[in-house]
Amino acid sequence: MISLHLPSTALGILVYLVGLVILWVIVSIPVYFAGKAVTGGKSDFGDAMGATLGGAIGYLVVLFVVSYFLGAVIGDSAGAFAVVLALIVWLAVFRASFRTSWLRAIAIVLLSWVFLLILSFIVGALFGISFPDFFPF
Repeated sequence: MISLHLPSTALGILVYLVGLVILWVIVSIPVYFAGKAVTGGKSDFGDAMGATLGGAIGYLVVLFVVSYFLGAVIGDSAGAFAVVLALIVWLAVFRASFRTSWLRAIAIVLLSWVFLLILSFIVGALFGISFPDFFPF
């Protein structure tokens, strides 16, 4: 189980929020480049930031709501259904943010992962740091 340690002081909360915004910007960079590549240059960084924020929020809300409410009705299998539905919502947000088709939204997501992997290797080589346990290998 993952434990979440939230700060308890005003300064700690401020640092935490600034860190989240910085992380949001960093994660949006590969999405931006993938969006540019897939849409033929018709997307901008705002599209990428909207997709990453909206996709994450949509995914978490759907995952929680479906798991919670449907879990009471159908049991443990609600979790698997919730994940599938949450992924569809996440893709729908990418599709709407980049004003593209479902297949192109999937391509943006997959290409974003490739760009994030490359970015992780570059940052690791230059600064000796890497993204925490982000990849399954």
